[in-house]
Amino acid sequence: MKFSFNQEQQHIAHIADAFLSSVSNSESIREAMVTETGIDGVLWQQITQKMGWHLTHIPEQFNGLGLGYVELCILLERMGANLVCAPFYSTVVLGINSLLIAGTKTQKKQWLPLIAEGQKRLALAYSSQGRVWGVESVTAQYQQQDNSFVINADYRYVIDGHTADAFVVAARDVSSGNIALFLLSAETVGVTRYWTPSMDQTRKLATVKLENVCVAKDSIMLDTCGDSLIPLDNILALACIALAAEQMGVAEKSLSLTLDYMAERKQFGRVIGSFQAMKHKAADMLSKVEAARSAVYYAACVADEFMAGNDMGAELLEAASIAKAYCCEAAYFNTGSALQMHGGFGFTWECDVQLYFKRAKAAQVSLGDSAWHKDRIANAILGTVGLDVVAG
Repeated sequence: MKFSFNQEQQHIAHIADAFLSSVSNSESIREAMVTETGIDGVLWQQITQKMGWHLTHIPEQFNGLGLGYVELCILLERMGANLVCAPFYSTVVLGINSLLIAGTKTQKKQWLPLIAEGQKRLALAYSSQGRVWGVESVTAQYQQQDNSFVINADYRYVIDGHTADAFVVAARDVSSGNIALFLLSAETVGVTRYWTPSMDQTRKLATVKLENVCVAKDSIMLDTCGDSLIPLDNILALACIALAAEQMGVAEKSLSLTLDYMAERKQFGRVIGSFQAMKHKAADMLSKVEAARSAVYYAACVADEFMAGNDMGAELLEAASIAKAYCCEAAYFNTGSALQMHGGFGFTWECDVQLYFKRAKAAQVSLGDSAWHKDRIANAILGTVGLDVVAG
């Protein structure tokens, strides 16, 4: 396992920096975030048709690039730094990972090429409660009727759920309580979804309701029902690593914006960057970024081992919780510090720092807050809760 980028990874990072700094700027972000979809259509088309980033970890047999999670996190770090308003996280992270881990051969063959062509966007809907995370938050129910299934659900906080073409949904058997995953079109009869306004305007959430939705037997994932608890846990762990990578980008960009401001803003006849207190705070922010980077890319390496079916992949859930807990705290600390160091200007609508603060806070509570993940790590260390995983 290497802890430095190879030449190809460095090239990916350089291209991503150059591209996103020109197309995902303050003006374009603000134009997209005030719309109900929250998507910069031109940017998304460029990502899929020109850059091909959505192909990153799609296997080559499905028209993808067949790269790893490290390469994906490199892109997500830059996307977090530029607050990209596109359905990349929902489709490429949540959707593709769901297919890779839990999809049947038929589902992979049908959907992955469509995603690769930029024709379809997916979303993951699993949680129906606000203060419970992980597989415990699945309260939707399904019941088998002959060769079909009937699902009733009220999913909350579904990322890009109001614009997705299809959903991967989690539900429990009404009799056994076992969890199953289903893949269904957003146009299925009985499915309703609508945008739910939230703190972070740059990432849209939705409520998705399923009322007596009847799906065919081939909609169920893993070929059989009732054994999707561990796969769902793994999907969410991979999502946590990806979100941690975004938050590292948020933390680093908030530091960059602050350093620029410190070099320009004058007080008492001196630039504020010359004051010792400001230097100390900036140093604290930098230390948060560097520690976050270590957590993210270690977790990304573990994710690659997991996807390859290697022994080290058994550390997936633990590495994911460490990365999620620390990186979200780092982003919240850095964006909060950036607000303070910008003074009164930092709280104004014209200042971009407040957008990063909102993203940091929203991400901090998504997929489990730091306390939830720390508790999970502690329970695993003490042996009270297992962190067993199975390869997809």
